[in-house]
Amino acid sequence: MKFLIDNWMLILVALSSGSMLLWPMVAGSMNAGALTASGAVQRINREKAVVIDVCDPAEFAAGHVGGAKNVPLAELETRLPGVVKNKALPLILVCASGARSGRAVAIAKKLGYEQAQSIGGGLKAWKEANLPLEKA
Repeated sequence: MKFLIDNWMLILVALSSGSMLLWPMVAGSMNAGALTASGAVQRINREKAVVIDVCDPAEFAAGHVGGAKNVPLAELETRLPGVVKNKALPLILVCASGARSGRAVAIAKKLGYEQAQSIGGGLKAWKEANLPLEKA
């Protein structure tokens, strides 16, 4: 017990460094169902996936995935069935960072789009993969 009391700062440093090493694995498991940017390109090219950008119109105009349709997250539940009528098509949802598109996947699956996925990291990951953006 005396050792723990005398060396509390070393123990704290060891615990914090260990948690920093484990964080990427924990964060990665939260986005386990998310696509990588290259995986999204493959689904777009091979399976004719439809890309839905759930950003606000101003963010969408600043830059978006080529061929993406803009349906803001707040309007997704009402507008998605009109934009993508075939629920069997693969659906790729994207936003700036991946947070909103994760919520959008849950909404899309609730509406019956079983092949809905988001791009992990959103447009940020898309840009980091050096993939092209369209601007409106």
